[in-house]
Amino acid sequence: MRSKYDILVKETTDGRNFRRGHHKYELKATGDAARAYDFLSARPPGKRTNVIESIGHLVKSCLGGGVVAIHESYKQCGLWTSVVLTVVLGAFVSYCMLILARSAQKIYGRVQVPVMSYPDLAQAALETGPFVNLRKYSKCFRYAVDFTICVDLFGSCCVYQIMISKTIKQLVEGTDEITTGGNPPLRAYIAMLLIPCVLICMITTLKYLAPFSIVADFFIVTVAGATVYYAVKTAEMTPLEFPIFKTVAGLFEFVGVCVFSMEGVGVTLAIENSMEEPKKIPIVLAGGMSIVISIVLTVGFFGYWGFGEKSKSPVTLNFPLEPFPIALKVMMALMIYVTFALNFWVPFELVWYYIKQRYEPSKYWFWERVYRGLFVFVITVIAVIFPAVTKFIGLLGSFCLSNMGFIYPAFIELNLDWNDPGLGFMMWRLWKFVAILIFGTILCIVGTYSNARELIAEVF
Repeated sequence: MRSKYDILVKETTDGRNFRRGHHKYELKATGDAARAYDFLSARPPGKRTNVIESIGHLVKSCLGGGVVAIHESYKQCGLWTSVVLTVVLGAFVSYCMLILARSAQKIYGRVQVPVMSYPDLAQAALETGPFVNLRKYSKCFRYAVDFTICVDLFGSCCVYQIMISKTIKQLVEGTDEITTGGNPPLRAYIAMLLIPCVLICMITTLKYLAPFSIVADFFIVTVAGATVYYAVKTAEMTPLEFPIFKTVAGLFEFVGVCVFSMEGVGVTLAIENSMEEPKKIPIVLAGGMSIVISIVLTVGFFGYWGFGEKSKSPVTLNFPLEPFPIALKVMMALMIYVTFALNFWVPFELVWYYIKQRYEPSKYWFWERVYRGLFVFVITVIAVIFPAVTKFIGLLGSFCLSNMGFIYPAFIELNLDWNDPGLGFMMWRLWKFVAILIFGTILCIVGTYSNARELIAEVF
């Protein structure tokens, strides 16, 4: 299992490379002068990645915990509707990632800054944009991006705890039926993870966790292959016998989980910043997201077809209790455990930057560990209260990624395109923004409400 923001983690291993909004962006060039800016030459020296390596980074970063739960959202939505929407949503997500990358490359020359993170881009776009009355809110826009990233990743940590607990519960009880009840109940297993999770999150140097990501790359492919094998082996119906569509609530749960499973907007600029030829980012996105969509589609389709209405998340819970599948289940739990620490690191670094300003530098070591433990405690409490994997993922996807993946990139692009090159024939760029805004808003409001209601109903 790989952190969704693993490349961002890797790029900021020293923990201090984030831009924190201290920089005030000013418009220094426009038109041809801005386009002539050679941002690649202006970037600091360092190891660069070629197109193939960048595709690999993108694939590894996009495939988060949602991919091993996608089959259960197929069950809620309907097999064939889910298949079609996986491809459509995958293409839409890819396009919005491209919007973000192209927006960054437009603004580099305008502000004469060669490298930007997602929060940097959000702040700079509004600070130098055409809407004068909105410029004073540029820092707020930056903080909104930071907040959304934190909610997404801290929420992912809750999901990972639930997945680990369900796996341990199945192995201890030796049964295919995994419920929240029992003796001890699922919530007790989640609570027992508090100390192990606190301990691993006390590791502040990521070099000790990085080697596990290599194993995770191999593991996710193995799980996808095993899903196909056991699905074909245990399927009792043909795919054509499955319902095309089920419920509207199931549709929004699927959309949230699907977007969560393959969203990589948070790492798009980290990958672009590290490329030898950043102008080839469209090729990277096309190649990488094609692989991501294929893996998500494989696990979702075969997971639901093979295990039917009794399918559970993570997908390894549906494998038989035999030596090789048991080994996969154990490896799954271990990889998710390490991914918990990787996922925790990025948002905590964002939050810790602001918290530590309240303390003397000599006390940073102590208070950082206190707050690490406190944040893990809060994450565990939330996971104990809401131990429903797919509903939780659907909620995160609907709320966080509707904003971070769709609305924010579209708004950034509108700011940059308003004057140069303009809104185009019949203001098509404005209407494109409106269309993305409507989709993102519907997903955010209706999807968040629907998934939150289903989450509360399932838990209580």
